[in-house]
Amino acid sequence: MNKKKSRLIRASRIRHKFKKGNVFRLVIHRSYRHIYAQIISSDNCNVLASASTVENEIFKLIKYSGNISAAIIVGRKIAERSLNKGIIKVSFDRSGFKYHGRIKALADAAREFGLKF
Repeated sequence: MNKKKSRLIRASRIRHKFKKGNVFRLVIHRSYRHIYAQIISSDNCNVLASASTVENEIFKLIKYSGNISAAIIVGRKIAERSLNKGIIKVSFDRSGFKYHGRIKALADAAREFGLKF
């Protein structure tokens, strides 16, 4: 089993647990170059807020988009956008990625800005 397959197995196991609750999900995806965050509703899977290092607004603030400082900026931005829509409590869906490095930095920044999970 390779890294990608084991990550996808972890992701499906995590997402299965989220089906029980009616809480919004903060879904994270990362690649080597970018990091993406989305707030998704649990009932009909609509994207309510999103932020990523691909956006021009965020890309202008960072020197390189694949590091921890970029993840912190994305975490603050997703928290700001979700709080503007009235979403305070979310479930953290790390998509099978280990809670370390950029994933942890994004989560900590979102918590500091007021998002609860």
